[in-house]
Amino acid sequence: MELVLRNQEQVLSKIATSDGHGENSAYFDGWKAYDSDPYNPVNNPDGVIQMGLSENQLSFDLVQEWVLSHPEASLCTPEGAREFKDIAIFQDYHGLQEFRNAVARFMERVRGNRAVFDPDRIVMSGGATGAQETLTFCLADPGDAILVPTPYYPGNDRDLTWRTRVCLFPVICDSSNGFKITREGVESAYYKAQDSNLRVKGLLINNPSNPLGTVLDRETLTECLRFTQDKNIHLICDEIYSATVFRQPGFVSIAEIMQENLSRCDPNLVHIVYSLSKDLGFPGFRVGILYSYNDAVVTTARKMSSFGLVSTQTQRLIASMLSDESFVEMFLQESTRRLGTRHRMMSKALAQVGIGSLRGNAGLYGWMDLRRLLKAPTFEAEMELWHVIIDDVKINVSPGASFHCSEPGWFRVCFANMDEETMVVALYRICKFVVHNKESPENVDRRKPCQRRSKLEISVSFRRLKDELLMTPRSAMVQVKE
Repeated sequence: MELVLRNQEQVLSKIATSDGHGENSAYFDGWKAYDSDPYNPVNNPDGVIQMGLSENQLSFDLVQEWVLSHPEASLCTPEGAREFKDIAIFQDYHGLQEFRNAVARFMERVRGNRAVFDPDRIVMSGGATGAQETLTFCLADPGDAILVPTPYYPGNDRDLTWRTRVCLFPVICDSSNGFKITREGVESAYYKAQDSNLRVKGLLINNPSNPLGTVLDRETLTECLRFTQDKNIHLICDEIYSATVFRQPGFVSIAEIMQENLSRCDPNLVHIVYSLSKDLGFPGFRVGILYSYNDAVVTTARKMSSFGLVSTQTQRLIASMLSDESFVEMFLQESTRRLGTRHRMMSKALAQVGIGSLRGNAGLYGWMDLRRLLKAPTFEAEMELWHVIIDDVKINVSPGASFHCSEPGWFRVCFANMDEETMVVALYRICKFVVHNKESPENVDRRKPCQRRSKLEISVSFRRLKDELLMTPRSAMVQVKE
């Protein structure tokens, strides 16, 4: 085996023989555990429930209804087939004009019409993954660094670094202020990177945040813009969750902040990554968007987009759907309502057994605080707890370490990628585990008597929760108030 590996290293590229894709992470291991034993209410009721996938399925029925009522939007129907040839033949990598117009308008709608987007600056890509990598190729060279506040999406380690050979340098954030990005933290990371002989080319921020489920406020965005302008480095804003905000404060785009500070900033240093995967629930369509205020970046990225174009059939369908103003308005309102309802359902169930989470208002997930269940305040203890949750509780949640969190005990738990019945089962499993964990003597700090609860008290609390989750009719379940 060792001889085979050595031979592979000699005949293949460094990319082919490296583990730079980042799959050696608990984030991806959880997916593998689910894939090998997926939950099914009928065929495998004891299987693993997938709560590690940030996917929006709560409003998919609305999209399906629109598609069924607009057969002309598809080339695969009698109504749309007459345009088959025009769409099927070669199209250049600029993309269909109607597609770019519709996406630009949708981005404006999602941002409350407080920002204007030029369709000619929209570069399409095969999902946000492709857009992130393309932008990185345009902004940095191998060995350069991009600052990223923690915790951050594990896929960034793959999307921005694997093929570009750019490195990510963490900006440490912690729970003392709700993991908020501060100017001091960014400054500190910047100079530490320089001390490591790294040339810092940019700052990447995720708004709304994955995994925190929070939006960046106007003050934080302004400070990020000022910092990058002061250092003459790029500001990359990942805004792929911008239409998932279900509670105040609302979403503020970097496009708004830049326009407000236009006389004091260089727009050539500002770039936005967007997609339709999260806001509309279209991850399989692979519709990613790179929007840059830099002409050279737009030109170069457009040339590079030929390696990952969006099919013209997809462009045509999306253009038709997003041009339906009444549908878009209805969808955004209903999606917001459903996300908020599901988030409240999850938060309430966890709170009833004493599990808190960061107060989120966006995204398809919550940032769950399980620090009290750790045997020790270490990442080793976090992994031990995670293995119990995967192997025994049969829930795939993602541990904070895989998001480069600076504190052990935080977990991302996704709530929008399943139907309500599966969600009830998942919450029941989590809460049952937490209650039984509290009941175990080894998990009680005997120096704090107030933590102790009698077995009778725990049993009553658990039965009440079980009744709420499993006995409440669906019609009442969706009316849960915060």
